[in-house]
Amino acid sequence: MKDKKIKGVIFDMDNTLFDFVKAKIAACTAIVEHIGTGDPHELLSYFRRDKYGFEDVENISDYLTEYELYSEKIFQECCTIYQREKIQTIELYPDVKRTMLELKSMELSIGILTDADKMNARKRLQKVDLCGCFDSLFTFDMTGRKKPSHEPFMYALGSMGLEAHETLFVGDSLRRDISPSKQIGMLAVYAVYGDCNPPVDSQFVAEKPDHVISNFRDLLTIILNGNKCKNDGI
Repeated sequence: MKDKKIKGVIFDMDNTLFDFVKAKIAACTAIVEHIGTGDPHELLSYFRRDKYGFEDVENISDYLTEYELYSEKIFQECCTIYQREKIQTIELYPDVKRTMLELKSMELSIGILTDADKMNARKRLQKVDLCGCFDSLFTFDMTGRKKPSHEPFMYALGSMGLEAHETLFVGDSLRRDISPSKQIGMLAVYAVYGDCNPPVDSQFVAEKPDHVISNFRDLLTIILNGNKCKNDGI
């Protein structure tokens, strides 16, 4: 029988470690104030479309065009405002850094798997001072596929030398984090506190998380209790 002791934890980044939607709304608010019209949540909805993706500033271009305000000058000004405000307003959820450091002290392998590219991921992690808290970072431009594809998960596991059954995956999206990690045999932890996804995100998701946490620090209890049970032969 396989040893099911937890040996590694892989985290989603945005809205699992910090409130990225709040930061995006702050950035959208700054743009709306700059152009003098519109609504921040309406602008955020442009980023939620499948047209360009959640990161692409071309969403801002479309928004300006919709309001008949587009010019290259205004577009570049809005992009600068967006990038600045998005980074400046990112804040960790409570207890994240302290918990991450404790997980590292338990000699667990710690990874981050995100659909962001490496440049944007590193900027965010540097802003919240987490760069020394994990061993591996896996980004879209490294894996070549976005979640919920299984490929990014398998890439991360292989790179870290972990088996699926001995690894926790922690994320805020039932469709993009919980479902695929469960399908490949990982233990899935649903970070419900960070789930700001539209309702369609959870439709038709059959897989249920192994654990649901309302506070990041709850991870310690899950890991300590899980490994104690395995060590006791329960």
